[in-house]
Amino acid sequence: MIKKFNQQRDLFESERSFRLLVEGVADYALYMLDPNGIITSWNIGGERIKGYSPQEILGQHFSRFYTETDRANGKPARALGIARDQGRYEEEGWRVRKDGTFFWASVVIDPIYEGGTLVGFAKITRDITERRNTQLKLEAMQRQLAESQKFDALGQLTGGVAHDFNNLLMIISGSLHVLKRGDSEDSRLQRAISAIETATKRGAALTGQLLTFARRQSVNPQPIQFGDRIEAIREVLHAGVGSAVRLAFEIEREIWPIKADVSEFETALLNLVINARDAMPDGGTVTIGAHNIVLNDPLHSGEFVAITVADTGFGIPSDVVDKIFEPFFTTKPVGKGTGLGLSQVHGFAHQAGGTVRVASELGKGTTFTILLPRETATAPSETSGTAPLRGSGTVLLVEDNPDVALVSTGLLEQLGYSVRRVADAEAALHEVEQNSIDFVFSDIVMPGKMDGLSLAHRLRQIRPGLPVLLATGYSDVAAGVRGDFPILRKPYEIHELSEAIAKLPR
Repeated sequence: MIKKFNQQRDLFESERSFRLLVEGVADYALYMLDPNGIITSWNIGGERIKGYSPQEILGQHFSRFYTETDRANGKPARALGIARDQGRYEEEGWRVRKDGTFFWASVVIDPIYEGGTLVGFAKITRDITERRNTQLKLEAMQRQLAESQKFDALGQLTGGVAHDFNNLLMIISGSLHVLKRGDSEDSRLQRAISAIETATKRGAALTGQLLTFARRQSVNPQPIQFGDRIEAIREVLHAGVGSAVRLAFEIEREIWPIKADVSEFETALLNLVINARDAMPDGGTVTIGAHNIVLNDPLHSGEFVAITVADTGFGIPSDVVDKIFEPFFTTKPVGKGTGLGLSQVHGFAHQAGGTVRVASELGKGTTFTILLPRETATAPSETSGTAPLRGSGTVLLVEDNPDVALVSTGLLEQLGYSVRRVADAEAALHEVEQNSIDFVFSDIVMPGKMDGLSLAHRLRQIRPGLPVLLATGYSDVAAGVRGDFPILRKPYEIHELSEAIAKLPR
């Protein structure tokens, strides 16, 4: 009798301890259901996670934790059926709290049998919303990293091609200037020269877009007041959309200044406007907007200006959205687009320290958003002046490409300068030591131990007053040059060379 009493006491204590354990678990909702899904027990974790007290929920059907859509689709009954037939039901999905808010739940349902008869179900629910959000953020970062790596690889390819192509354009452009100075009255020759000149300028523009995408374009970032810049190019934007499309503006007051290359910024904005226009062949509205925003994500955090270009066009299919920033990708008919407009926008935004995002819905339109960091400096006042067309003195030309050097020499001589040419930085230093030089004109990218930028810094040490003008199609180091030495972009024309020389400190 005593032994039996002790066994009953031990069983009672065990059941009591287990009940206290279950009732005291706060991180999990642990409760029982009868065979029909009616709630027969409730613990403190269920109250904390789902918001119901035992008095409110006992005797109720567990389907009230499901969304209306899941209830309409019969999901609660299906879950019990799977648990009964397969011995276990497990899933993750949305559940509803007492106050109507949603949480992402990890759910396990086990059938409970007694003597071979189903007497109910044990249900365990855990709120894993925070873990899911962390996982989603991680997956988003992984996608962004993969996208960044893809665009970096494309940038390496396009940047190299564009750099070499720029040298070819420099040769063509400079040679054209020589031909145009001839006295030929042959109209066919003049038309041919004009056609070549137009094609050269078009090639230079395309190359510039490639270099911007590759983030190897030589840029001149400066503070920009968005509202003022919009006013300055308003007529150009209106011309870009044409008469069939309405152009609207939604620019908040007190927009923060941004820092970017003015020319690249205007080109990016115009590219987006033209892209929006082309998405509305039957007309519509293009809306340019801007507002201040504070970002707090792993890749971009801080104060930004969000510049939006929205259209009411046919939208972008989901299978196309991931490709739209790739160079030469276009959905436009042959001859209607190069596929470089959005590539330029992508490269510009990232080179300026920001990013570009796109949201689109078929039949309802597309919104592009350029996010650019806030600039705290004030915009400089604009100065204007007319550069003299001719000069005098001796120029040291540092250029390793003999064809480009020949063209550059011809342009400099036409401007009235005497030219001494060397192929590398080491030879340039020797020339400066041995001869009288009035200024140095050097390419940045050159073979050897010293590039053009290193040469410029070395010359500043040994000849502090010697003016140096740098030229480049692109350069990874060009971003650090701005403010130290002026840069002339290749391909350049004679008037651009003349203006750059006129601005050199003497």
